[in-house]
Amino acid sequence: MKLLLLTSSTGGGHDMRARSFERWAASPAAAHLGIVTARHQALEDGGSRLYAFGAWLYNFIQRVRPALHHIYFNVLEIVPFCGRAGAMPGRAAFEELVRREVPDIVLSTHDHLNHAFLEAARLALPARPPLVGTYCGELAGGYGFSKHWVNPRADFFIGAVDACVAEARRLGMPAEKSWTGGFMLDPDFYQWPVASGQWSVDGGQWSVDGGQWPVDGGQKAEARRFTLLLGTGANGANNHIALLDAFARFHAADATASTGSAAGAIHSPRLIALCGRNDAARRAVEAWAAAHPQFAVEALAYRDDMRAVMSRCDAIFARPGTGTTSEAIQCGLPVLFNGIGGVMPQEIITLRHCRRHFETHVVRRPRDLPPLVAAWAGDPARLAQVRAGVASARPAGTPLQILERLAALAAAR
Repeated sequence: MKLLLLTSSTGGGHDMRARSFERWAASPAAAHLGIVTARHQALEDGGSRLYAFGAWLYNFIQRVRPALHHIYFNVLEIVPFCGRAGAMPGRAAFEELVRREVPDIVLSTHDHLNHAFLEAARLALPARPPLVGTYCGELAGGYGFSKHWVNPRADFFIGAVDACVAEARRLGMPAEKSWTGGFMLDPDFYQWPVASGQWSVDGGQWSVDGGQWPVDGGQKAEARRFTLLLGTGANGANNHIALLDAFARFHAADATASTGSAAGAIHSPRLIALCGRNDAARRAVEAWAAAHPQFAVEALAYRDDMRAVMSRCDAIFARPGTGTTSEAIQCGLPVLFNGIGGVMPQEIITLRHCRRHFETHVVRRPRDLPPLVAAWAGDPARLAQVRAGVASARPAGTPLQILERLAALAAAR
């Protein structure tokens, strides 16, 4: 079976899910399905300057002022949309791609690729048109859930959670063509055990259900430190230096922390800053760490093993995007949400899902993060309760089951 994946690098979640489809299809667990994949960055590589500009503008707003996405989102929801192939920029190039790939199924992981692109895919192969449909990773309905996710003319709609599917049906997706599939994440997130959340102090190591992560050479003092992962978007959007400065001010103002006692280590957590492919951000964090040797700060460049990185941590501070949030939920990792610069519409629905299940905070100013971290680090019972709530937000199902159902659809055609 040939599966053509349509995605775009607006944010990181769409690409993350498309890559996960590829990796699951190529995994030993899916070998019996015989699925071959191809991935197309439809907005950036389709030859349309309009689409490419829209993708650039989305990421620019996310980096500079996320709150402005309320304008971007609502304009695209209200203005006439190029929802049919006849009005689609770059249609000829896309149809040529489809004829070259000859897919059995064309699957979109992006809300603006579910209409004209899917219709054009069918028109490109009129003698044997592919099945077309959508995987949507949104976590709730309501404001922030784009109507463009839903195309009743498509063959299927797969939602990450029940609330996503319910919203799609409310917007017109037939019930017989829509179902809940669970998270589409990298295979590692389903092969590693969920973190137990217990420190192994004597060995100076972090215990992950029987596995051990060394912490700075196994020093006992480091093993007592609460570890916070500072997230970054796929496009390098972050507030790392402002946050590090906030932790430094909080530490300096805290008399207990200044004594260097074990209690003080709670207020001076170990901080792991994800920098992605943003080399400038990584160098800035490394320079800050060198200038503040009293803090345990680590800068990480782009990593492809996020399950392993998350397993080293007690909590993550990240934008409320569906990608990182879904990964954290799958790991059972408590989340503190980055709302600095405002919260985007699509992030609002992520927060809606999280508030139903666990203690949820949105940090609007860097100085508000250290007290929240200190509160969680100083109250193991509270943190355990948060971790249990995060685990309860995890949907049933695995990506393998999604692929098996798609293969069955293709076989039954």
